[in-house]
Amino acid sequence: MNSIKPTVLIVDDTRLNIKIITDILEKSYNLYSTTSGKQALEIVTSKKVDLILLDVVMPGMDGYEVCKRLKSDPQTQNIPVIFISAMTNVEDETKGLEMGAIDYIFKPVSPPILKARVRNHLELKTCRDIFEKRSLMDGLTGVANRHYFDQVFNQEWRRAIRNCNPLSIIFLDIDFFKRYNDCYGHLAGDECLRKVGMSLKDSLQRAGDLVARYGGEEFIIVLPLT
Repeated sequence: MNSIKPTVLIVDDTRLNIKIITDILEKSYNLYSTTSGKQALEIVTSKKVDLILLDVVMPGMDGYEVCKRLKSDPQTQNIPVIFISAMTNVEDETKGLEMGAIDYIFKPVSPPILKARVRNHLELKTCRDIFEKRSLMDGLTGVANRHYFDQVFNQEWRRAIRNCNPLSIIFLDIDFFKRYNDCYGHLAGDECLRKVGMSLKDSLQRAGDLVARYGGEEFIIVLPLT
């Protein structure tokens, strides 16, 4: 069993509500909390967050606007959002779900219901993450595929521009690979690609670095802050 606790972000402008939710969830999850929608957006772009519990009515930036911005950003759009609100009208609940939230819970919260819904949505997210990870992996070499590289590079490029940070790319291929294939056969060529891919992956030192198979015998490496 995975011993790493999922991380939940609680966003509510009332500190008492944050304490109530914290008391319910703190034994099972790592928790961040904030009373500001703006700060919530800063937290999710700088830390790994698995699920967000979001109040609707907040000063400055309300929960609907926070959710809208989360869902419009490729970096955060897949984080499940559960609205927790005293607004119990069908129209309010419908609006929250149409904004992209995965669930809507009414205040005052019921501890068993909150626990069950958070657990269920985190389990669904885990399944989606596994499926997505497999779909973004090159089936032959086990490193990232071209599609995943395109996603990561786009995110890192925008982050580098936003923060004025350096970003490096290494583009490489295997010399004389066609000769190798012709001499030893395609099965040996496939094994060669696997070994090169794993060797490149093992050489990376940081979690943010990425190696991907670009195509054929070509590989590409993304090195943020380098």
